[in-house]
Amino acid sequence: MDTLLIQLDADHPGFNDAAYRARRDEIARAAAAHREGDPPPRIAYTETETATWGTVLRKLRRLFPTHACREFNEVFEEIGYREDQIPQQADLHAFLRQKTGFSVSPVAGLVSSRDFLGALSRRIFPCTQYIRHHSSPYYTPEPDICHEMLGHIPMIANRDFSNLTQAFGEASVGATDAEIDQLGRLYWYTVEFGVVRQEGQLRAYGAGLLSSFGELENALSGRAEIRKFDPEAIRHIVYPITTYQPFLFEVSSIAEAFDRMSAFVTRMKSER
Repeated sequence: MDTLLIQLDADHPGFNDAAYRARRDEIARAAAAHREGDPPPRIAYTETETATWGTVLRKLRRLFPTHACREFNEVFEEIGYREDQIPQQADLHAFLRQKTGFSVSPVAGLVSSRDFLGALSRRIFPCTQYIRHHSSPYYTPEPDICHEMLGHIPMIANRDFSNLTQAFGEASVGATDAEIDQLGRLYWYTVEFGVVRQEGQLRAYGAGLLSSFGELENALSGRAEIRKFDPEAIRHIVYPITTYQPFLFEVSSIAEAFDRMSAFVTRMKSER
């Protein structure tokens, strides 16, 4: 087990599953062999993996019409995800390049904040190909293909959101470690956990909400405090990663989030 490329924490649902850990390693090695610019490798997903994907998609699909923003729902319908088939990164790579000029690059696991943001600056989205353990279909301690395909990909196909995503990457170029930390907090409360008010109703546009049944319900149920989007305040907030988000930040449009982030980045650079 010590020779595995991917190491899991002891509290990971798949820690004691040797077959799952070997499979994670197999997929990670395919990602490690990928060259930037090439189409992502295709993965032959197993019946168990496909069943896990179907369980997650089926439950989230019930919430999307009333909980997801209109930009997400438009692209979600266009992509046409199926419960009996895990989408291939290569297909979504081609889809995004045509939509917004973004491409998808497979990664073996978590990458550093600086490397991740650096890729975004080049309109490349680092993306995992493995799936969460089948014993916990509604929980994952790390990004997996459910998070990427159900949360990030439909939104990156939107021009305003893709520009916002790239803005984080561009801001990271030449940034100090302290600034990278601040950008990570802003990324968390926009790209991962952002909410937008449309027709008077709150809707999710962040991938961490859109890919989690529990987070999505909690965020729009009134249990989470909703604050106005304020980059100056957000950059100092340390967010929780093991509980539902106690508060979220609202914008009137994704374009507003981009404009306010751009203004923040300009100020940040002028202070260097």
